[in-house]
Amino acid sequence: MTIGVFRETFGNKVGLVPSVVQKLIKRGYSVLVEKKAGRKAYLATAEFEEVGAKTTLREHIFEQSDILISFLPLSDTEIGFIRPGCIYISHFKPFVYKKVAAKLQEQQIWAFSLDMIPRSSIAQSMDALSSMSSIAGYKAVLKAADLLPRYLQMMITSAGSIKPAKVFVIGVGVAGLQAIATAKRLGAIVFAMDTRPETEEEVKSLGAKFVKVEGAKEPTEQGYGAPQSQEYIEKQRKKVYDMVVSSDIVICAATVRAAKAPVIVTKEMVENMRRGSVIMDLASDAGGNCELTQDEKTITHNYVRIVGDSNLSDAAVVDASTLFANNVYNFLKHITNKEDLKLRLDMEEDEIFKSSCIARPHDTVDNE
Repeated sequence: MTIGVFRETFGNKVGLVPSVVQKLIKRGYSVLVEKKAGRKAYLATAEFEEVGAKTTLREHIFEQSDILISFLPLSDTEIGFIRPGCIYISHFKPFVYKKVAAKLQEQQIWAFSLDMIPRSSIAQSMDALSSMSSIAGYKAVLKAADLLPRYLQMMITSAGSIKPAKVFVIGVGVAGLQAIATAKRLGAIVFAMDTRPETEEEVKSLGAKFVKVEGAKEPTEQGYGAPQSQEYIEKQRKKVYDMVVSSDIVICAATVRAAKAPVIVTKEMVENMRRGSVIMDLASDAGGNCELTQDEKTITHNYVRIVGDSNLSDAAVVDASTLFANNVYNFLKHITNKEDLKLRLDMEEDEIFKSSCIARPHDTVDNE
């Protein structure tokens, strides 16, 4: 079985790194890497060749590979070049990009989206969403600190004392927890809010204060926040208003699986924030938690900067590529046979297989 790795068209990461390529070759795979695939991730072509990969042109990846890997999906045109029966592993975000699954299905291929893997103990080593969210939460605070025209920590100087900045984190998933931890390490006063009551202890364990709103619906079976009632949203909004307008930095990281991100920070709230404050919206590609967010843009509204960036993991491209490559390796071990490295079709009912598989050849559907 031959694995092909593309040079990314839309991002900076690379689907595999040399250390993981070496493990795959030891397992029995052949690996083709597009020339200069790792350049944006600070990896030289020679580094892939040294561990046994062959480097080649893009068209040869399509022609010779049984398994294709890219962090972000190929364009619709290039998806049309994939041979039927191939396995394609990527970070498709099918709930955000609604048409991608249908396009993949047209090609009669197996397509697996690593951001769709359920959050369970056995799946942790394959969960690309968690891997990237951890980096995003960390970088969100660093970027906000750079944009904020104030200190984050308390400073006592001969010229006077400076109060610590106040950071408010909305959504205490992987990204939110990492944002809390990072903001605390930088000396800020941190508050956090989530609809899931069990997150309160996690927030407190990191030294932050939990902002509680009673009456939230239970989280989904996969551990994601559930859509909330209008009554709860109104109560939440009043509490959020007070927190947002008194904060220097707001980190928005609240998402709902298979749905548009809830709008939590309104235009009115932004207009009552202190000048120079910063909002980092990590849910921007799903509509954003801030009413004014524009995906992949930084805008200024009433002297408040609003950063819409759901791909902040690119800011730590070396580590992000390594984590994603490890996710891919562990996922391949899970869904393929050890002997012939082929797809394990006996795993159709496996939760990880089912959740991540967003397209399959027509004949496998007909035979079920």
